[in-house]
Amino acid sequence: MPRRAVYAMAGAAVAAVLLLITWYLAFHVSFFREEDAKILSGFAGLHRPRSASIASFIAQLCNPNPYVYLCAAVVLVALLRRRPGVALVIVIVIFGANTTTQVLKPLLAAPRPPVSGIWAISPASWPSGHATAALSLALCAVLAAPARIRPAVAAVGAVFAVAVSYSFLTLTWHYPSDVFGGFLVATAWTLMGIAALLVARARRGIDVGGETPRASLSEALRPAGAALLGALVLGGLIALARPHQVIAYAQNHTAFVVGAASIGALGLMLATGVMLALRR
Repeated sequence: MPRRAVYAMAGAAVAAVLLLITWYLAFHVSFFREEDAKILSGFAGLHRPRSASIASFIAQLCNPNPYVYLCAAVVLVALLRRRPGVALVIVIVIFGANTTTQVLKPLLAAPRPPVSGIWAISPASWPSGHATAALSLALCAVLAAPARIRPAVAAVGAVFAVAVSYSFLTLTWHYPSDVFGGFLVATAWTLMGIAALLVARARRGIDVGGETPRASLSEALRPAGAALLGALVLGGLIALARPHQVIAYAQNHTAFVVGAASIGALGLMLATGVMLALRR
């Protein structure tokens, strides 16, 4: 097995272990269960009639009806680029990741800490199906994209997955730990798919990596850095527009600030990691 395929499988195994750790912390460690509820409370506090309609639109992009068309578009890109093997893996990854999440939900269902002022969330909410769908779509878009634009696709895909997650958290559909679980399921399946593609390339000469000379590491990481900078600038503009309200909210919801930042960082890190796994 090629070394890169071994690394991809090792990455999938790490994601699976982190998935197990996330589940254990979210359901069996009191401190993390309480912090999970506090982060959700912070997101719920952002719910406003005007923002709710925007959040609902973004979150519903990963509902079955629009989602199947988004996935078909990614598969079509791979087919138009004459990468039938990549198209097949994309189908398997998206189906496998989302099916895994739907199996785990009832299997691991358990009551969660109540959050004041929020309707009870279903015990069968972990991992999040919407988070799994959003990130698996984003990571498969990285697989389908030409090598020269993969870094940009990874950054945009991460922003999409994080935006979907922030949206349904604001709508209080899930706990934040559900997002972590969904992201890790999607990543594990994608890395297994990359490993399979790399093995196929080694045995049959299938091109999986860049068709063009790869960019330097700094160039590959530039879009991710731009996404991070953009998030910081946006946060700064919001703080400047309403400094007293923002500071007061952050002080009263410290767990929310940490949790929101962690979700954003995880989405960007996972998408960037998958992009780097495809470099020659």
